[in-house]
Amino acid sequence: MTVNKLPALLDKMWADYIHINPLAKKIHDLLIKEGETIQNDHIALRTFRHPRVGIDVLARPFLEAGYVYKSDYQFPEKKLYAKHYEPSDRSLPKIFISELKLEEMSSSLRATVSSLIDQMPAGLEQRFDFSSIGRPWSVSTSTYQELHQESDYAAWVAAFGYQPNHFTVFINRLKKFSDIHGLNDFLKSQGFKLNASGGEVKGSKDVHLEQSSTLANNIEVPFTDGRLTIPACYYEFAKRYPLPSGDLYEGFVAASADKIFESTTRGQ
Repeated sequence: MTVNKLPALLDKMWADYIHINPLAKKIHDLLIKEGETIQNDHIALRTFRHPRVGIDVLARPFLEAGYVYKSDYQFPEKKLYAKHYEPSDRSLPKIFISELKLEEMSSSLRATVSSLIDQMPAGLEQRFDFSSIGRPWSVSTSTYQELHQESDYAAWVAAFGYQPNHFTVFINRLKKFSDIHGLNDFLKSQGFKLNASGGEVKGSKDVHLEQSSTLANNIEVPFTDGRLTIPACYYEFAKRYPLPSGDLYEGFVAASADKIFESTTRGQ
């Protein structure tokens, strides 16, 4: 019964994602027009380390639907921790969930985040579609700005809540644009801006994964006391290489992901 809910959840996540990131839909359609077949490599979600909304809470529906935990990752500078999950059906996307380690943040930030989570109705986090529920709390522009001073990541989650941070084109399934550098050049020629933090291409064949991404598009977001134009979501592109065993590498590279996170950094 639970497994049958998964396609609808993934469809809703894509619909919500392209609603606030129409540039991703433009790129998707552009690649289709070029004759490509698009497969989604992974979906990324963001959250806080808290009993009600931590990684394990967001992962539950995917685990119930047959996904399995594969690996975890540390991002000391950004004070983040992440896990990734894989489906038995390789046509489905992997799920990458990160969380802000609240215990390493200031007491002020911890109190603010707790006050946001306390606004959530009891049991809301048990919903199968919690990962696409959107923002489940009210937040002011001043609270957003205060969070942003300490953590771009915390401010993003406060503003957008629970919905995909990005989807990812699996470059290995492309034909005309099977090289990440050629794909990046094509996207730039079409007017799309790429995340240049750490270089446009993160990773290498040596670590079995190359990644790039657009910069997050800016959208106007309503808050309790006004509206702000802030970075929303981005589109990622991943090229995977085989391990010595011959199996394709399915994991992630923390050093690369660290720079991918900066696709939502204001002012880049």
